Amino acid sequence: MSESTLKLTISTMAQTTMEQILPVSWPKRWIATLTAYDISRVWEAGTRFILSFLTLTILLGLAGGVVKTFLDLRLLLSTDVEVALRQVLVDALTLLAVVEVLKTTAAYCSDGRVRVTFIIDTVLVVMLTEVISRWFTSGEWHQFAILGGILLTLGVMRVVAIRYSPATPTLTQ
Repeated sequence: MSESTLKLTISTMAQTTMEQILPVSWPKRWIATLTAYDISRVWEAGTRFILSFLTLTILLGLAGGVVKTFLDLRLLLSTDVEVALRQVLVDALTLLAVVEVLKTTAAYCSDGRVRVTFIIDTVLVVMLTEVISRWFTSGEWHQFAILGGILLTLGVMRVVAIRYSPATPTLTQ
């Protein structure tokens, strides 16, 4: 068999195989191409792409919160010191909650999963912020009891999440 005949035969076989794999019309070819991809890889890439925008949004919000907290310092000149410092304290605690959300997002990007302890830490910071703001506004005792019950439950959940974590245990010598 000559070399040109061999090339023609291989080319014809490759074209026949491609026609069997990829349909002729573009919608069918597009669907076949999409189904040929591993959907979990597409999911991971899409999730990471969207989370990068979420991370950027959180960082911009954090920067805006720092600017707002800094601007709230001017309340020291116009209102009571207690009111101004209360506002700055609540703003700072809220920013810490945003940092915890950012930490959770970064952990998902690096580990590919959300850690329960990070979520609980975020909610704990938010709840503690709420307790402190209620404390400053002289909330009623039943509000403190409810918030205290939630905090106690979250604390127990955090201990259980750490104690029974699915992470592989390290060997100690």
